[in-house]
Amino acid sequence: MNPHQYGLILAGGRGTRFWPRSRKRSAKQVLDVAGERSLIQATVARLAPVIPPQRMWILTNEYLRRTIIRQLPEVPQNQVLAEPLQRNTAPAIGLAAHILRSLDPDAVMGVFPSDHVVGKPAAYRAVLKAALKAAAAGNLMVVGIQPRWPETGYGYIEFPRGTKPGAEALPVRRFHEKPELPNARRYLAAGNFYWNSGMFFWRADVLLDQLRRHLPKTASVLASLPRFGSRRFATALKQAFPLCENISIDYAVLEKAAHVSGVAARDFGWNDVGSWNAVYELLPRDACGNVTASSSICLDAHNNFVDARGKVVALLGVRDLIVVDTPDALLVAARDDAQRVGEVVKALEKLERHDLL
Repeated sequence: MNPHQYGLILAGGRGTRFWPRSRKRSAKQVLDVAGERSLIQATVARLAPVIPPQRMWILTNEYLRRTIIRQLPEVPQNQVLAEPLQRNTAPAIGLAAHILRSLDPDAVMGVFPSDHVVGKPAAYRAVLKAALKAAAAGNLMVVGIQPRWPETGYGYIEFPRGTKPGAEALPVRRFHEKPELPNARRYLAAGNFYWNSGMFFWRADVLLDQLRRHLPKTASVLASLPRFGSRRFATALKQAFPLCENISIDYAVLEKAAHVSGVAARDFGWNDVGSWNAVYELLPRDACGNVTASSSICLDAHNNFVDARGKVVALLGVRDLIVVDTPDALLVAARDDAQRVGEVVKALEKLERHDLL
């Protein structure tokens, strides 16, 4: 292992599309929605052969910090940080780069979502090693996922024409926002447009230099922080971090930087687990296409997803439903509407039902 390689896991999201199980204090990333371990535990485990937990840093929020510390005892507690206020990915990544640069002038960092699933860990780690190697040479690196359908919910990375999946660093021609369906179909047919995975790799000093160029206010705020580990750090962070701009690293740096490279990755079983329907697609199903507990009863029921722990659920004459039960809330939705579950959370916010958030 390279002692100058570090991992940053972004774990501050609320996972509103996983309501009612995902709440402020038990958000998607700390839930076991796709296996026996929570999503963040699985993330740390698959990274460990390349970046050990001792060099892993996690940015989350005050609601989740204690839960994450409890779930990840192998990660040093002082490396699980709570953002004073959510300011999107550019300030979060900039903060981690500032800390790592102060601790290790040669620090190379990989940035990872906390809530994705990877079905082929060995193939994933081959991509990871290639991206870290290119980042150590000074490149701003991204990872593209070869699209399997014309998805309109992801941003796209445009590589040179004729790009084939592999593990080499290639120049990125352009980033594209979430497209309308006709453009998504065109991207799929072209073959050189890849889904943006949200994984990034760079030297900490290179990223900080890019922030000074393209996001000088936030860069100045972060530079004003005292050294990590000092008695003044926590207080200064609470005062300074809210002054950072609320902007993603994509908009702030990657779409403006002169030279960005990426890996057009071979298939490593990637799934961003963006909804209950994505969980349905990941889990084993019975002969009628249902995902349920073994004690459930399904009569003339097809292609349903049920998460109702500790209860017998009887499905009769229904199809394509999502049913998620918790002690204080029940969700029943059409699988085709899985992406809209976040609208329920917005409705509860308007009703000020903080007990259900």
